[in-house]
Amino acid sequence: MKSLLVACLLAICLFGTAPVVRAQTSIPIPKVTLGVGTATKPQDVAVTLQILFFMTILTLAPAILIMTTAFPRIIIVLYFLKQALGTQSMPPAQLLLGLALFLTFFIMAPTWGKVNDSALQPYMKNEISLDSAYAIGIKPIRDFMFRQTREKDLAMMVHLAKIKQPNTPDDIPTYVLIPAFAISEMRIGFEIGFLIFIPFMMIDMIVSSVLMSMGMMMLPPMMISLPLKILLFVLVDGWYLLVGSLVQSFK
Repeated sequence: MKSLLVACLLAICLFGTAPVVRAQTSIPIPKVTLGVGTATKPQDVAVTLQILFFMTILTLAPAILIMTTAFPRIIIVLYFLKQALGTQSMPPAQLLLGLALFLTFFIMAPTWGKVNDSALQPYMKNEISLDSAYAIGIKPIRDFMFRQTREKDLAMMVHLAKIKQPNTPDDIPTYVLIPAFAISEMRIGFEIGFLIFIPFMMIDMIVSSVLMSMGMMMLPPMMISLPLKILLFVLVDGWYLLVGSLVQSFK
């Protein structure tokens, strides 16, 4: 699991800092060969089992990368905005996912840059081992997660894990930190989403009250409130305010 995590971290750092990596060194294109033969010694069987295990848990790589970055908070807020506006298919889900991913790359760039400089580049130059690259590279990721994680959520996960009471952040295992970080991110995402809902909900209530007072109960309030909500969002430069607030919400 440790080798998978460091491979995921190094891969995403390589992608997120691609221009830097290209400027520093040329990455050779790997050659992959597959073959089936008969195992002649126990070491061959062990390597085969390791490959099968690695390929099996490789499906968890996207979840590991997503749940250790700023992606959860961003995508939750964007989908809350879409629900608050009341638009059915606009913006498209693919557009929101793409925006969330690139905002994640933007926010995580300093952290991934540290991983690239301190762990990825030395490992690619064979200056440090895989275990050393993991130990060095995971530190910036853990520091980022610790800054965003609420102490209450972290204490709950430590209690549920039934581990010894930690004295320093280094005493908290990464498998305990990640779910605590995810819970904190979802909580903050829902809080921001609630604040986004308030002005649009007020427009719906005002439009419904006006139509009812005018006796126009057969006219769906959504037909009037939807253009007003879109107009309000455009007039206040909503995307500028939302993206700026999201980026600044990360410590």
